[in-house]
Amino acid sequence: MAQYMLLLYFDEEHYFTNPEERQFSPGYGEWRDAADEAGILRGGEALHPVALATTITVAGGKGGDVLLTDGPFAEAKEVLGGYFVIDVADLDEAVRWATRIPTAWRGKIEIRPVLTLPASTPATAGAARSAGAAAPAATVG
Repeated sequence: MAQYMLLLYFDEEHYFTNPEERQFSPGYGEWRDAADEAGILRGGEALHPVALATTITVAGGKGGDVLLTDGPFAEAKEVLGGYFVIDVADLDEAVRWATRIPTAWRGKIEIRPVLTLPASTPATAGAARSAGAAAPAATVG
């Protein structure tokens, strides 16, 4: 089994201003229920509108000045509106599940394999915490 993140991109302005688009909203819950029943769903959420996003830039590398910018990093017609994480046999199965999400018909879905990082040892986790850094996560996603 392998984990895949399904990143849901759509035209946010069109979605929130076009009542016809709202007919697809129940489909997300139906998809989530089916994936949960199949035992493959590991997580997922919708995101607030991109206008509420904050982008950070650290100038000069680690320890540099932090610049906060309202909104997304880049202007784009289609924005990240949500995600699901699934655990399936392979990319083919991930594609089959992704095509059932309403975003596949109204926008785009990016399918990305989740990179599993090695777990931290107690010694490195303790050293990271004492240095003020967060311990590395066991998985990304």
